[in-house]
Amino acid sequence: MPNTAPITDVLNQSPPFENVDLFALDRPLTEAVAANGGTKDDAKGLSEFGKHWGSAAMAQRGRIANENTPKLKTYDSRGFRSDQVEFHPAYHELMAHSAHAGIHNSTWNEKGEPAGGASEVLRAARFYIVSQVETGHLCPITMTRAAVGALSVDPALRTKVMPVLGTKSYDSTFAPWWEKRGMTMGMGMTERQGGTDVRANITRAVKDRDAYRITGHKWFMSAPMCDAFLVLAQADGGLTCFFMPRFQPDGSVNAIHFQRLKDKLGNRSNASSEVIFENAYALRLGEEGRGIATIIQMVSLTRQDCAIASVGLMRSGLAHALHHARYRSVFQKHLADQPLMKSVLADMALHVEASTALVMRLCRSFDRAPHDKAESAYMRLLTPVVKYWTCKSAPPFLYEAMECMGGNGYVEEGILARHYRESPVNAIWEGSGNVMCLDVLRALSREAEAAAGVLQTLASQTKGLSGVSEAIAFISKSLRSPDAERVARLAVEKLALVAACAALNEVSPPSAELFAATRLSSAHGNMYGAVDLETQSMARLLDRALPA
Repeated sequence: MPNTAPITDVLNQSPPFENVDLFALDRPLTEAVAANGGTKDDAKGLSEFGKHWGSAAMAQRGRIANENTPKLKTYDSRGFRSDQVEFHPAYHELMAHSAHAGIHNSTWNEKGEPAGGASEVLRAARFYIVSQVETGHLCPITMTRAAVGALSVDPALRTKVMPVLGTKSYDSTFAPWWEKRGMTMGMGMTERQGGTDVRANITRAVKDRDAYRITGHKWFMSAPMCDAFLVLAQADGGLTCFFMPRFQPDGSVNAIHFQRLKDKLGNRSNASSEVIFENAYALRLGEEGRGIATIIQMVSLTRQDCAIASVGLMRSGLAHALHHARYRSVFQKHLADQPLMKSVLADMALHVEASTALVMRLCRSFDRAPHDKAESAYMRLLTPVVKYWTCKSAPPFLYEAMECMGGNGYVEEGILARHYRESPVNAIWEGSGNVMCLDVLRALSREAEAAAGVLQTLASQTKGLSGVSEAIAFISKSLRSPDAERVARLAVEKLALVAACAALNEVSPPSAELFAATRLSSAHGNMYGAVDLETQSMARLLDRALPA
């Protein structure tokens, strides 16, 4: 009989994927956290966190913060420069919730030293969960956390900053950082003429008693609402890193003049700016001429977060697509029961499972690097590898997730359109794909013995998995050849796949074998689902991804 429901009734639609536990529903994540140092007590706390961020209220805040983008107020009503950025209250609420969870500082103790234990892994799990809800506000969160790494070169300044930065309070007031309950930090490196080549920077720093005065510009300075920034400028001794607060010591507003906010493809809730410094006050951080060496301690941590966020975005895309497919009926069957759709979703689930295991394994190396040379070598070599692979993977993955949902995935009312627009930035920020590959080659040339040790360990951890030995042989040959740069992308991608196999083998050996068989032993198709997975394997992967 024909359907006689009123025309206003909504039929055959999936309910919203909200009011869920984003931790407990994600078996690949729960197992990866446990495999990399998390305890049962940690899992309980993460589950509460997952319920909070999986709520409809948090999803609503994320949507509203992106629909109501920040506004630059260059002057006040009387004509005085104000250079303030206004945000919707939803943005400030997101910042407060992330700060309360310590995502901006939980990997440091009160002195600004590494907190130890599994703090990196546990913080990464929270970062991964939050990125599934709203990623833009995580830019100042990650820069604040990472800035402490660079502050380590100046223990006296770090000691002054940590009592404010080290709190779990978020304070959005426009006031000197030393008067606030909590603070955030940003970064300014890129200039118009140089981009990635920061040695071409022309911004100048002139010594002024115990401080410096900086004149110049930045083509990209992220999160201009922060309380202080790490900035690169040319001093007499060469390119140098500086700590530049929004306010001068006498309480007057520093000469940091924002020209405009960037009109970006994604990352809409977060402000990025063009700025001019007009004799702006700053303190030197590290020695003159050591600017890159100083700020790279911050950049390695922000690269780590780019990878975590990319995997979080892919996880969200998978969860929404799978949730929708289990409710949506087409041709008298649920989408999730259609063989072709099941193959696509299972292949996507396998990719996310491997990516999750890999980023959590990378974070374990950050936890252990201060006391373990092998873990330090893993961190140094694999950070650019993992960033390259995960960040490059996210945009096409999220396109596929949108297609699984059809038109519902493409409209702005849903979260996947926002995820898709958000995803490219992680591959661009903190070093593009080519820069990551060059960084791998640099690590191999400067620390050849340590890098060889990492490859040997990966070979041992993946022994017997399909296609791994051939991949490692190719990696070793290619990255050490005189023509290494020409094939660097292919070699780095294979290295990422091998590292993912090793990480996944610690968490779920059956999944590791499937991943190796479909990515290394045979050529994976250009599209998700272009693999031959057994029905039992597909069912297992989908149940691990999101229990029915």
